[in-house]
Amino acid sequence: MMPCDSNMTSIVQRIARQALITFRNPPRVGEEAGKAFLENHSKLRSLMTEVRAADLQIVPRRAADSPPAVPAPPPVTYMHICETDQFSMGVFLLKSGASIPLHDHPGMHGMLKVMYGKVRISCFDRLQRPAGSPQTGQPAQPGSLRRSVLRSTAEYTEDCGPCILSPDRDNLHQIDAVDGPTAFMDILAPPYDPDDGRDCHYYQVLTDAEGEHTEQEKEKEKEVWLMEISQPPHFWCGGEPYPGPEVNL
Repeated sequence: MMPCDSNMTSIVQRIARQALITFRNPPRVGEEAGKAFLENHSKLRSLMTEVRAADLQIVPRRAADSPPAVPAPPPVTYMHICETDQFSMGVFLLKSGASIPLHDHPGMHGMLKVMYGKVRISCFDRLQRPAGSPQTGQPAQPGSLRRSVLRSTAEYTEDCGPCILSPDRDNLHQIDAVDGPTAFMDILAPPYDPDDGRDCHYYQVLTDAEGEHTEQEKEKEKEVWLMEISQPPHFWCGGEPYPGPEVNL
Protein backbone atom coordinates (compact mmCIF):
# COMPACT_ATOMS: atom_id res chain seq x y z
CA MET A 1 0.00 0.00 0.00
CA MET A 2 1.43 3.37 -1.05
CA PRO A 3 2.00 5.99 1.67
CA CYS A 4 -0.36 8.93 1.79
CA ASP A 5 0.97 11.65 -0.52
CA SER A 6 -0.31 15.19 -0.19
CA ASN A 7 0.34 15.63 -3.92
CA MET A 8 -2.44 13.09 -4.58
CA THR A 9 -4.93 15.09 -2.49
CA SER A 10 -6.77 17.82 -4.37
CA ILE A 11 -5.79 21.36 -3.46
CA VAL A 12 -9.45 22.04 -2.70
CA GLN A 13 -9.39 19.29 -0.06
CA ARG A 14 -6.14 20.67 1.38
CA ILE A 15 -7.60 24.17 1.55
CA ALA A 16 -10.68 22.87 3.37
CA ARG A 17 -8.60 20.94 5.89
CA GLN A 18 -6.37 23.93 6.52
CA ALA A 19 -9.39 26.23 6.91
CA LEU A 20 -10.83 23.83 9.50
CA ILE A 21 -7.56 23.96 11.47
CA THR A 22 -7.13 27.72 11.06
CA PHE A 23 -10.62 28.73 12.15
CA ARG A 24 -11.13 26.19 14.93
CA ASN A 25 -10.54 28.95 17.49
CA PRO A 26 -10.05 32.27 15.67
CA PRO A 27 -9.52 35.64 17.38
CA ARG A 28 -12.73 37.57 17.91
CA VAL A 29 -13.44 41.28 17.61
CA GLY A 30 -10.73 43.25 19.38
CA GLU A 31 -8.64 40.17 20.25
CA GLU A 32 -5.01 39.96 19.21
CA ALA A 33 -4.24 37.00 16.97
CA GLY A 34 -2.00 34.38 18.58
CA LYS A 35 1.07 32.80 17.02
CA ALA A 36 -0.67 29.51 16.13
CA PHE A 37 -3.52 31.31 14.35
CA LEU A 38 -1.13 33.52 12.38
CA GLU A 39 0.93 30.51 11.28
CA ASN A 40 -2.12 28.54 10.20
CA HIS A 41 -3.63 31.60 8.51
CA SER A 42 -0.39 32.02 6.53
CA LYS A 43 -0.55 28.38 5.39
CA LEU A 44 -4.15 28.84 4.27
CA ARG A 45 -3.27 32.03 2.45
CA SER A 46 -0.45 30.21 0.59
CA LEU A 47 -2.79 27.43 -0.50
CA MET A 48 -5.40 29.94 -1.66
CA THR A 49 -2.72 31.74 -3.67
CA GLU A 50 -2.00 28.50 -5.56
CA VAL A 51 -5.56 27.44 -6.44
CA ARG A 52 -6.80 27.99 -9.99
CA ALA A 53 -10.11 27.56 -11.84
CA ALA A 54 -8.89 24.27 -13.36
CA ASP A 55 -8.43 22.83 -9.86
CA LEU A 56 -12.16 23.34 -9.29
CA GLN A 57 -12.98 22.11 -12.82
CA ILE A 58 -14.48 25.51 -13.58
CA VAL A 59 -14.25 26.76 -17.17
CA PRO A 60 -13.79 30.54 -17.44
CA ARG A 61 -16.83 32.16 -18.99
CA ARG A 62 -17.12 34.90 -21.56
CA ALA A 63 -19.73 37.61 -21.86
CA ALA A 64 -21.06 35.92 -25.02
CA ASP A 65 -21.60 32.61 -23.20
CA SER A 66 -24.91 33.80 -21.73
CA PRO A 67 -27.54 34.68 -24.36
CA PRO A 68 -30.42 36.95 -23.29
CA ALA A 69 -33.04 35.07 -21.30
CA VAL A 70 -36.53 35.77 -19.97
CA PRO A 71 -36.83 36.11 -17.07
CA ALA A 72 -33.40 37.59 -16.57
CA PRO A 73 -30.92 35.20 -14.90
CA PRO A 74 -29.35 36.23 -11.58
CA PRO A 75 -26.34 38.55 -11.95
CA VAL A 76 -24.43 36.42 -9.41
CA THR A 77 -24.49 32.68 -8.75
CA TYR A 78 -22.91 30.58 -6.01
CA MET A 79 -21.36 27.11 -6.07
CA HIS A 80 -21.44 25.53 -2.61
CA ILE A 81 -18.35 23.43 -1.84
CA CYS A 82 -18.59 22.71 1.88
CA GLU A 83 -19.67 24.14 5.23
CA THR A 84 -18.97 23.36 8.88
CA ASP A 85 -19.67 25.26 12.10
CA GLN A 86 -16.21 26.83 11.67
CA PHE A 87 -16.30 28.00 8.04
CA SER A 88 -18.07 27.95 4.68
CA MET A 89 -16.38 27.61 1.30
CA GLY A 90 -17.74 28.16 -2.19
CA VAL A 91 -17.38 30.03 -5.46
CA PHE A 92 -19.19 33.20 -6.53
CA LEU A 93 -19.61 33.76 -10.27
CA LEU A 94 -20.37 37.29 -11.48
CA LYS A 95 -21.69 38.12 -14.92
CA SER A 96 -20.12 40.95 -16.90
CA GLY A 97 -20.91 44.27 -15.21
CA ALA A 98 -22.31 42.62 -12.07
CA SER A 99 -21.58 43.73 -8.52
CA ILE A 100 -21.98 42.32 -5.05
CA PRO A 101 -23.13 45.44 -3.17
CA LEU A 102 -21.33 46.83 -0.14
CA HIS A 103 -22.01 44.45 2.75
CA ASP A 104 -20.58 43.39 6.10
CA HIS A 105 -19.33 40.21 7.80
CA PRO A 106 -20.15 40.64 11.52
CA GLY A 107 -17.47 39.05 13.70
CA MET A 108 -16.18 37.04 10.73
CA HIS A 109 -12.89 36.31 9.00
CA GLY A 110 -12.70 35.87 5.25
CA MET A 111 -10.44 35.04 2.33
CA LEU A 112 -11.29 35.66 -1.33
CA LYS A 113 -9.28 34.36 -4.32
CA VAL A 114 -10.06 35.18 -7.96
CA MET A 115 -10.40 32.13 -10.23
CA TYR A 116 -10.71 33.98 -13.54
CA GLY A 117 -11.42 37.49 -14.79
CA LYS A 118 -10.89 40.60 -12.70
CA VAL A 119 -12.66 42.11 -9.70
CA ARG A 120 -12.43 45.51 -8.06
CA ILE A 121 -12.79 45.31 -4.28
CA SER A 122 -13.47 48.37 -2.13
CA CYS A 123 -12.87 47.70 1.58
CA PHE A 124 -14.40 49.67 4.43
CA ASP A 125 -14.54 49.58 8.23
CA ARG A 126 -16.92 51.20 10.68
CA LEU A 127 -15.14 53.65 12.99
CA GLN A 128 -17.57 53.49 15.86
CA ARG A 129 -19.15 50.51 17.58
CA PRO A 130 -22.23 50.91 19.78
CA ALA A 131 -21.40 50.94 23.47
CA GLY A 132 -22.10 47.62 25.18
CA SER A 133 -22.53 45.73 21.91
CA PRO A 134 -21.53 42.04 21.74
CA GLN A 135 -18.46 40.85 19.85
CA THR A 136 -20.38 40.65 16.58
CA GLY A 137 -21.55 44.28 16.81
CA GLN A 138 -25.19 45.36 16.91
CA PRO A 139 -26.65 45.86 13.43
CA ALA A 140 -27.89 49.32 12.64
CA GLN A 141 -31.48 49.84 11.55
CA PRO A 142 -32.11 50.54 7.84
CA GLY A 143 -31.61 54.23 7.20
CA SER A 144 -29.24 54.75 10.13
CA LEU A 145 -25.79 56.19 9.54
CA ARG A 146 -22.39 54.82 10.51
CA ARG A 147 -19.16 56.80 10.48
CA SER A 148 -16.75 54.63 8.49
CA VAL A 149 -13.51 54.64 6.55
CA LEU A 150 -12.70 53.53 3.02
CA ARG A 151 -9.53 51.50 3.59
CA SER A 152 -8.61 50.63 0.02
CA THR A 153 -9.79 49.98 -3.53
CA ALA A 154 -7.81 47.45 -5.55
CA GLU A 155 -8.18 45.14 -8.53
CA TYR A 156 -7.49 41.39 -8.29
CA THR A 157 -6.92 38.70 -10.94
CA GLU A 158 -6.11 34.99 -10.72
CA ASP A 159 -2.41 35.89 -10.50
CA CYS A 160 -2.94 37.92 -7.31
CA GLY A 161 -2.90 36.60 -3.77
CA PRO A 162 -6.18 36.45 -1.85
CA CYS A 163 -8.04 39.43 -0.43
CA ILE A 164 -8.26 39.11 3.36
CA LEU A 165 -10.86 40.39 5.82
CA SER A 166 -11.13 40.08 9.61
CA PRO A 167 -13.61 41.19 12.28
CA ASP A 168 -11.56 44.37 12.78
CA ARG A 169 -10.09 45.12 9.36
CA ASP A 170 -11.58 45.42 5.85
CA ASN A 171 -14.78 43.86 7.21
CA LEU A 172 -17.12 45.56 4.74
CA HIS A 173 -16.56 45.36 1.02
CA GLN A 174 -18.08 45.83 -2.41
CA ILE A 175 -17.03 43.54 -5.25
CA ASP A 176 -17.38 44.59 -8.91
CA ALA A 177 -16.73 42.52 -12.03
CA VAL A 178 -14.27 44.38 -14.28
CA ASP A 179 -13.96 43.92 -18.06
CA GLY A 180 -16.15 40.83 -18.29
CA PRO A 181 -17.35 37.84 -16.24
CA THR A 182 -15.36 36.78 -13.20
CA ALA A 183 -15.38 34.19 -10.41
CA PHE A 184 -13.76 33.94 -7.02
CA MET A 185 -13.39 31.30 -4.34
CA ASP A 186 -14.63 32.49 -0.96
CA ILE A 187 -14.02 31.31 2.61
CA LEU A 188 -15.97 32.84 5.51
CA ALA A 189 -15.33 31.90 9.14
CA PRO A 190 -17.63 31.36 10.86
CA PRO A 191 -20.43 31.22 8.26
CA TYR A 192 -23.28 33.71 8.21
CA ASP A 193 -25.91 32.78 10.82
CA PRO A 194 -28.65 35.32 11.64
CA ASP A 195 -29.59 33.34 14.75
CA ASP A 196 -26.08 33.86 16.12
CA GLY A 197 -25.80 37.57 15.26
CA ARG A 198 -24.12 37.11 11.89
CA ASP A 199 -26.64 38.37 9.35
CA CYS A 200 -25.57 40.15 6.15
CA HIS A 201 -26.32 43.88 6.05
CA TYR A 202 -26.07 46.12 3.00
CA TYR A 203 -24.87 49.71 2.91
CA GLN A 204 -24.78 52.75 0.68
CA VAL A 205 -21.88 55.21 0.64
CA LEU A 206 -23.25 58.70 1.01
CA THR A 207 -21.92 61.44 -1.25
CA ASP A 208 -18.70 62.96 0.03
CA ALA A 209 -19.63 66.41 1.28
CA GLU A 210 -16.08 67.71 0.91
CA GLY A 211 -16.16 67.72 -2.87
CA GLU A 212 -13.24 66.96 -5.18
CA HIS A 213 -9.98 65.46 -3.95
CA THR A 214 -6.50 65.46 -5.46
CA GLU A 215 -4.98 62.18 -6.68
CA GLN A 216 -2.67 62.15 -3.65
CA GLU A 217 -5.64 62.53 -1.30
CA LYS A 218 -7.52 59.72 -3.07
CA GLU A 219 -4.73 57.30 -2.19
CA LYS A 220 -5.24 57.91 1.53
CA GLU A 221 -7.86 56.29 3.72
CA LYS A 222 -10.97 58.44 3.55
CA GLU A 223 -13.72 58.85 6.12
CA VAL A 224 -17.23 58.39 4.77
CA TRP A 225 -20.76 57.90 6.06
CA LEU A 226 -22.45 54.58 5.37
CA MET A 227 -26.22 54.20 5.46
CA GLU A 228 -27.71 50.75 6.02
CA ILE A 229 -30.15 49.81 3.27
CA SER A 230 -32.28 46.83 2.30
CA GLN A 231 -30.84 44.36 -0.19
CA PRO A 232 -30.63 46.31 -3.49
CA PRO A 233 -33.29 45.17 -5.98
CA HIS A 234 -30.73 44.79 -8.78
CA PHE A 235 -28.80 42.19 -6.78
CA TRP A 236 -29.81 38.62 -6.14
CA CYS A 237 -27.82 35.41 -6.05
CA GLY A 238 -28.75 32.10 -7.65
CA GLY A 239 -27.17 28.69 -7.21
CA GLU A 240 -25.47 26.23 -9.52
CA PRO A 241 -23.72 22.88 -9.03
CA TYR A 242 -20.08 22.74 -8.01
CA PRO A 243 -18.25 20.59 -10.61
CA GLY A 244 -14.94 20.13 -8.80
CA PRO A 245 -13.34 17.54 -6.50
CA GLU A 246 -15.37 16.39 -3.52
CA VAL A 247 -14.34 17.68 -0.10
CA ASN A 248 -14.51 15.39 2.93
CA LEU A 249 -14.00 16.73 6.46
